[in-house]
Amino acid sequence: METEITVYGPLRSATGNKTVVLEWAGGTVADALAALVDAYPRAASHLYDGDAVRASVRVSLEGDRAGLDESVPEGAALAVVPAVQGGSRH
Repeated sequence: METEITVYGPLRSATGNKTVVLEWAGGTVADALAALVDAYPRAASHLYDGDAVRASVRVSLEGDRAGLDESVPEGAALAVVPAVQGGSRH
């Protein structure tokens, strides 16, 4: 299955482009993130904390926010905003 994924922030340095086309087996948003990391291993630290997707990672499917368990249809477009670190608590 082919899915277009637009990435933001530091993920661009991991993928080399703002938009990439991912060839993967299909499945859920979580499966798409795993396939993205398989294709672009440097993306892992921006998306995962250990084996879990970071709570601050945001994914949209066809422009609407998507949960990790949502199914990704053939040809759908995803956008991924990675965890943002830094800032001050004061």
